[in-house]
Amino acid sequence: MPRSLIAACLLVLIACADPPPPDASGQEIYQQLCANCHAEDLNGGVGPAIGAGSNSAAQDDEFLVLTITRGRGPMPSFDSTLSDEQIARVVEFMRAEQGSADSG
Repeated sequence: MPRSLIAACLLVLIACADPPPPDASGQEIYQQLCANCHAEDLNGGVGPAIGAGSNSAAQDDEFLVLTITRGRGPMPSFDSTLSDEQIARVVEFMRAEQGSADSG
């Protein structure tokens, strides 16, 4: 099976997943919705690496929020899945993992 077909199938499954609880931590949200593509350690897999030293780590918080909200390339939009507060918690988790919590 071609890798692009596998990626498309994973994205459909992720988009159909139950949303995380409103009070879920950024790490819990990441593990539920992001780790399948970006890996538990943020080092990438189907999706690009978003951990320390990645292009994502060099972007400001607004870029990350817009990417999570609207999607980018094959990444689905999470605007109907996550609240603004949940997205902010995911970005905060990512920044802590990237070692640059003060970014943006």
